[in-house]
Amino acid sequence: MNVKIGMISFAHMHAGSYASCLKQIDGVEIAGIYNEDEDQGKALAQRFGSKFYPDYNKLLEQELDGVIVCSTNADHNKHVISAANAGCKHILCEKPIATTLDDAKAMIYHCKENKAELGIAFPCRYIPAVINAKVAIDDASIGKILAAKTTNHGRMPGGWFIVKEKSGGGAVMDHTPHVVDLLRWFMKSDPIEVYAEIDNKFHNMDIDDTGILTIQFDNGVFATLDTSWSRTKSYPTWGDVTMEIVGTEGVISVDGFAQDIDLYSDANNSAQWVYWGDNMDLFLVKDFIASVRGEKPFPIKGEDGLKALEVALAAYESAKVKLPIKI
Repeated sequence: MNVKIGMISFAHMHAGSYASCLKQIDGVEIAGIYNEDEDQGKALAQRFGSKFYPDYNKLLEQELDGVIVCSTNADHNKHVISAANAGCKHILCEKPIATTLDDAKAMIYHCKENKAELGIAFPCRYIPAVINAKVAIDDASIGKILAAKTTNHGRMPGGWFIVKEKSGGGAVMDHTPHVVDLLRWFMKSDPIEVYAEIDNKFHNMDIDDTGILTIQFDNGVFATLDTSWSRTKSYPTWGDVTMEIVGTEGVISVDGFAQDIDLYSDANNSAQWVYWGDNMDLFLVKDFIASVRGEKPFPIKGEDGLKALEVALAAYESAKVKLPIKI
């Protein structure tokens, strides 16, 4: 089955990777691209052998089998709902699902009303180390899980990410959803309480760049998350995803991006960690295309995005009132 995919916005940095992944899959065509910056959009359309649409509604009038939304966080709502209302049956939305719970719930509602499958882009589920950890947890290799210590550090991305009206928040909004989704997936358990301390320690700006979260799950497990935009421009890589999962019979340690080569270059007078591992974005996009083709449902639902967003928003509320917040 040949598949036609539309791409709504390249505002998020993952969009270029997703488009490259689409081009690697047989029988898949990027049928159209919308982007807020028209010059960039035209260049992207030429690069990926597609057609540029200056109006995303015009793109949605085309015969599309699926749509990938990579706009600013605050625009996910209007783009996903427009795609669903236009009759698109398969939608993949970049994380976080939205910037407010009302927007997220509206997206899920409109997709269900239009019988559209809404998936959320959580590519970390496709990291080999993460998959191996999931298998070990399902097999009870470490017994009953008691606690988890996690990190998600990165560089400060700049641009719209540091404009709260567009992003919904800083490092806590950017990094919390990934790890929360993994913990929920691992344990088949939902967060019920969040305590957080959030601040700005690394950059002179008005949005948060660091946070420490403690999350209580309904199965009794508590987890900590150290999330930040703490990586400097000279740091060898953009950041990390690490997890230590403590059980009654052992501990699982996950380093999501350890498949790299340490390169010490005189040419740029810095160290680099050159990643050689499996492409998590490609596995994510392949699963999305498989769902479009009717081979299997996409495993990461809109409700998964909503649950992850609940924790990020609860963290901001907790830091504001300096108390734990029930979810």
